Amino acid sequence: MSRQIVLDTETTGLEPKLGHRIIEIGCVELINRKLTGRHYHQYINPEREIDEGAMAVHGITNEFVAAKPVFAAIVDEFREFIRGAELVIHNAPFDVGFMDNEFALLNQGLAATADICSVLDTLAMARNKHPGQKNNLDALCKRYGVDNSSRDLHGALLDAEILADVYLLMTGGQRTLALSESEESDGGGVKVETIQRLSSERQPLPIIMASGAELKLHEAKLQAIHKAAGQCIWLVDK
Repeated sequence: MSRQIVLDTETTGLEPKLGHRIIEIGCVELINRKLTGRHYHQYINPEREIDEGAMAVHGITNEFVAAKPVFAAIVDEFREFIRGAELVIHNAPFDVGFMDNEFALLNQGLAATADICSVLDTLAMARNKHPGQKNNLDALCKRYGVDNSSRDLHGALLDAEILADVYLLMTGGQRTLALSESEESDGGGVKVETIQRLSSERQPLPIIMASGAELKLHEAKLQAIHKAAGQCIWLVDK
């Protein structure tokens, strides 16, 4: 079983070394590349003021987080949720740096993030896949046809949900050839398919096995190809 946690944070500013703290954590769970519906979401009292520049990005105010729990009150639940998973994060050094700073500030000898999880950085992946192009989350949403129309401001849980869709498409999403110039494409001559979420209550698809007669016909077809072409790669002994 492959368990991944797509994670995002919002913070009071850009640099933990200057005393900035986490104010929101959002996570969604993937098992074997499927969204399970499980998530972790928490606002946090950072015990300091939020920079105006950061507030303009995520819209979270000092008044809003004043009554929220401090990090020490939620750390056990959070670490248990992510433990043993592969974290999928856009610009992972930023979020992991803040998480490790929060763990260290508790002075409880907590292991660093990399000691309880592996980490996959989707920004590094996108830069490798699309060199020379914009690879922020909004640009990737446009490139892969992910709806981010509700993303007026950054929010950790919303961004984690959007990143999950982008990640699934970027690492194996279905694409089809564009049929006309009027169809939207990513600029590479292909139409990008969007993710369609299916109800967990749906009936499983039936699995239909080939009959003995069908298998014999298939084998005969392969033998005919082998005879006509001189060699069939499917019949070569390994």
